Amino acid sequence: MLDSLLELLTSADLHRGASPLAALVAAGIGLLIGSFLNVVIHRLPQMMQREADNYLAHETGKSAPHTDRYNLLTPRSACPHCAAPVAAGYNVPVLGYLLLRGRCARCEAAISPRYPLVEILSALMSAWLGWRFGLGTTGLAGLAFAYFLIALSVIDTQTQLLPDSLTLPLLWLGLLVNLNGVFTPLADAVLGAAAGYLVLWAIYWVFKLITNKEGMGYGDFKLMAALGAWLGWQALPLVLLLASSMGATAGIAMVLMKRKTADQTLPFGPYLAIAGMLMLLYGKSFMYFGTLQ
Repeated sequence: MLDSLLELLTSADLHRGASPLAALVAAGIGLLIGSFLNVVIHRLPQMMQREADNYLAHETGKSAPHTDRYNLLTPRSACPHCAAPVAAGYNVPVLGYLLLRGRCARCEAAISPRYPLVEILSALMSAWLGWRFGLGTTGLAGLAFAYFLIALSVIDTQTQLLPDSLTLPLLWLGLLVNLNGVFTPLADAVLGAAAGYLVLWAIYWVFKLITNKEGMGYGDFKLMAALGAWLGWQALPLVLLLASSMGATAGIAMVLMKRKTADQTLPFGPYLAIAGMLMLLYGKSFMYFGTLQ
């Protein structure tokens, strides 16, 4: 069995694009990583809040309100309603949710459908990347890029936060990946990181000076910088155009459906993430067709 696994991992089909084998293996990886992404999405904002609470207590001379160990690994997964630990058999991606029929085994409280949806999204994105790039260096780098963007998108949607603990590693990882020009030459990646941050920073200040309101957060600047580090400066105009168009369309639709009022903010991170993912997959085609106009 071990020999068969090694043969599979070294198969030429696994390392080339348009390979059903690469897409299938990538989907399996995506399901497993998607389960961990759910932990990141649920716990990281809480970790940030706990850290802020402890810092504030320290500054005011009070006892830290959170002294128990709480991170991405500890404690083990539990129901947020009754704190009952999730049995290992129910931690299987998607299948566990279906076996539980979307409810806690002990208290029967509803489990958010976000959990299987994130796992399915991770699997589908992984299969897409595996088909597009295979599972060589480019494909594996693309998977890492997608997993960061999924976590950031869901966290931003739920909390309107883009944590530095995700955006900054994504930025540095993009520069490291492009040391050998995997997606873009290193010089273009460095310029992309700088330009990505400064473009949104400039838009932010122009908007604030005109309206006296904040149109976006600093996390958006850092995410745009990370996209520039992965994709190069040439991709940034299309990233911004795609993200702005999708964000404006979604905002108008929500106002018309009375899901939001016109003065409510809309998280911009998910639209940047979608635009960045499309550019990673098909950016060269987009830019080629743009030059034909």
